[in-house]
Order: sequence, then structure tokens, then C-alpha cells
Amino acid sequence: MKSSLDPRVHRRLIALIAAGALVLIMAVVGIYGLVAGHQDSATPKPITTGTTTAPSTSVPSPVSTPQLSAIPHSRDPEKFAQSVANALFTWDTGSGFMPLDYTVVILDVGDPSGTEQAGLASDVATYLPTREAWVDLRRYATTQSLTIEAMYVPDAWAGAVAQARPGQLPPGAAAYTIEGTRHREGIWNGQPTSTDSAVSFTAFVACPPDGDPCYLLRLSQLDNPLK
Repeated sequence: MKSSLDPRVHRRLIALIAAGALVLIMAVVGIYGLVAGHQDSATPKPITTGTTTAPSTSVPSPVSTPQLSAIPHSRDPEKFAQSVANALFTWDTGSGFMPLDYTVVILDVGDPSGTEQAGLASDVATYLPTREAWVDLRRYATTQSLTIEAMYVPDAWAGAVAQARPGQLPPGAAAYTIEGTRHREGIWNGQPTSTDSAVSFTAFVACPPDGDPCYLLRLSQLDNPLK
């Protein structure tokens, strides 16, 4: 059976069918593109960035500075004089401190008015090695300590108080003569060595009657105490 369609019409029909199919394909592709595009916009692509390190929040630990032990405050003149004696004769050349550091410990309990501070500093200097001697003693790891064997108010103190002019001595002034043994230890030619020697001196202190802590006025010459 022959087709009654005109060839030109037939070709048009084929063209229309093909065009319709193309439109359908384009529509499907368009719909897929919209869907795919929507999905891409809904799920953003990961952005690669450099690694960021959070700033450190750790607080550096405070560095503690070594300090010599302070002479404890006291209202007892005898106990205070004993503490002064131990601080005056106890030192260690290997501790990292110098004679001036040990001097400051004594001056910290000196006359709070400052009247006797210069004289007291001069007194203390005669009890401690010089800086040059200290450096030399450090080579031998020299240390020193004191054993107190006797402590008393000298008889001559009563006469000194009686002869003092009004206001010359502060309220609560007292004197204590201390006798003991000074021990020095160190290393000589790789071997421990030690020496002991007798020492005596007088500490002049004041303990105010109003309840303030005792303080140190002056020191006698070493080995020339008040008797």
C-alpha cells in the first residue's frame, strides 16, 4: 500500500517529530541542569585554606629569685640577739650570694630611724670576708656557721646606761655578749677540711616598750666584747 502523504509533508512530519524529540531532550537536560545546579548551590564545595594555629594561652611561670632567709622579728631581746648572731656568722660561698647580700640581711633589722645604719654597716663589714677574699674562698667551697656557747648581759652595760646622756639610748636598749665557736668547712686538694676558732662580740639591740619588734643598733669589734 502506497502512502498518500506528499513527500514534502512526510519530510515535514519527520522534521517535526525530530524537532519534538530535540525539544524533549533539551527540556530534560534543562531540568537536570536546574536540579544539578540547585544541588551544587545547596552544597558548597569545600574551601581549602592554610592551617591556622591558635595563639598560645599558656602563662609563663614566674621565675623565682633566690633570697637569703630574713632574721625573724621578735620582741624578746635575747632571742633576737641570738638570731642576729647566727645570721652574722652563717654563710656559704657557693650559694651564689656575695658578702653584700649577707650584709643587707643584717641591715634589714637595723635602726628604723636610720641614725645607726651607716655605723652598723661598717660594723658588719669587719665580720664578713671582703669581696676579693670571698671569691678566693669560693674556690674551696668554704662555708661558715656558729655554735653559741654563752650569752649574757655584760656587767659593764649597767655602767654604760648610767653614764648615758638623756635620749642617747633609745627606749628598751640592751646589750648581749655572745661567746661561741666559729666553724669553717671547705675542700682542699679534693679533701674535706675544717677549722674551728673561738669568737666573742657584743650585740647592742633595742626592743621598744610599745610592742614594736626589736632592732639592732650596733656591734662591738669582733673578739673585743663588752665584759
